[in-house]
Amino acid sequence: MNFAIRAKGAPVRVVRVLASAMAAMAFVGGLAHAAPAHAADEAKWPARPIRLVLPFPPGGGTDTLARIMAPKLSDILGQPIVVDNRAGASGNIATDIVAKADPDGYTVLMGFNTALTMNPSLYKNLPFDVQRDFKPVTMLAAAQYVLVVNPALPVHTVQELIALAKSRPGQLNYSSSGPGSPLHLAGELFKARTGTDIAHIPYKGGGPATIGLLGGQAQLMFGSVSAVMPHVKEGKLRALAVTGMKRSDVAPDLPTMDQSGLPGFNVTSWYGLLVPAKTPDAIVAKLASAAQKVIQQPDVRDAMAKQGLELSIDTPQEFAQTIKTETATWADLIHKMNIKAE
Repeated sequence: MNFAIRAKGAPVRVVRVLASAMAAMAFVGGLAHAAPAHAADEAKWPARPIRLVLPFPPGGGTDTLARIMAPKLSDILGQPIVVDNRAGASGNIATDIVAKADPDGYTVLMGFNTALTMNPSLYKNLPFDVQRDFKPVTMLAAAQYVLVVNPALPVHTVQELIALAKSRPGQLNYSSSGPGSPLHLAGELFKARTGTDIAHIPYKGGGPATIGLLGGQAQLMFGSVSAVMPHVKEGKLRALAVTGMKRSDVAPDLPTMDQSGLPGFNVTSWYGLLVPAKTPDAIVAKLASAAQKVIQQPDVRDAMAKQGLELSIDTPQEFAQTIKTETATWADLIHKMNIKAE
């Protein structure tokens, strides 16, 4: 009897072992089958048109740059690049669209540093988190600002301006393109670093802010190279320094703010490509390589120069660190100076 029970039980155990082994083999086989399919998707990328989302309206400098780049990027990747302008809310609309897109490499953001590093501290309850929801691809271009004064102001250097502002607290005005704009934050950073009391006059755009300076309503401003340098060349404005850490290719004779006695003063505008956070690294690397080849082409660099932009290439890791560092810098200033976007 005991033998019979064992004899009957043995096949049951064997069947169970065989069933478990077959299930395990099927599971492993499924993984082996799935892995090449996923790898194949990455290897085939891009297999359809790529959507390049811009936080700017058609016709502007960034839009022009994107449309110059798009066909060249298309030639390298072998698929059309469709430029999608989604202006509004200081770049938050376009940024949110890409943050919520499928992480498959077919929706790409041409990001602007205002939306990526300043807006997180200027706006409450943003529907996205830049450092959580995005994977940086590469920076493309950067532009410095120029500290300019009305020629009626008796200063020719940054230190002379600081001395004059301290001797006339609250009597000087600086113009900007609006609350929370890079020009506004540059002015507030200058005040914080120099301990000066200078009033802010916000305008609706860089053009009106420049007109206000030319007309004497303001005495100084941080302006874009393309907006203010023509007036400097005509003698209508006086340039004191540029705001990057190295001299500008567009205005090489001007010292930097750092060279003018404000160590580490660094305010630039920059543009770069980003994709949703879970986009495969292989796709990110392929997109970065293609974009970097495009922006190094002579006609693209010439187009950038006309907008006051200079070539700026880095790795995804370096780009991510730039975003992280600048976000912390602006958060500290915005809190300290109680800056509001509206």
